Amino acid sequence: MYQAVGIIELKSIAKGIEACDSALKSAGIRLVSAHPSCPGKYEIIITGTISNVTASADVVKSRYESAIIDSSIMGRIDEQVISALFGTQSGVKKGSLGVIETYSAASAIKSADLAVKTAKVEIYDLRVSRGMGGKGIVLLTGEVGDVTAAVEAGAAYAQSLGQLNATSVIAAPHAELWEQL
Repeated sequence: MYQAVGIIELKSIAKGIEACDSALKSAGIRLVSAHPSCPGKYEIIITGTISNVTASADVVKSRYESAIIDSSIMGRIDEQVISALFGTQSGVKKGSLGVIETYSAASAIKSADLAVKTAKVEIYDLRVSRGMGGKGIVLLTGEVGDVTAAVEAGAAYAQSLGQLNATSVIAAPHAELWEQL
């Protein structure tokens, strides 16, 4: 099943916490995460149906317009991406490893979605913002050809926005590297 993801970034932690409460009370959404991100911003990631995510984001935009830095709503997100955001995916430590590193959470999420829709890959991990200076990182596994195609697709999207930092494809990662990821 496809869902929507909404990301709202605010320049105030206090207003971000308040905006998160408003978002949760406004529509039938699920909170993926809400936390301070570097440097002193507040990031809210929500999921649900496209209509509920849009309604919730609209409430936040109308009430906290002066505190909003950026917002994005992405519809028809693959369930694998939603599971990765919640940390409930079961990443397999085998095959090739692909990495897409972006400058924003929104571009990482959309890059991950495009990657899994492009080739037969699995999301090993998807991390956004926390402890990374607001960056996002997507780790993909699968056959080397599929991983390469998926990384290229996700990277092309991030690059088109000026949000791509780096990519990598490792055909056969060392066993100790898998244990550190």
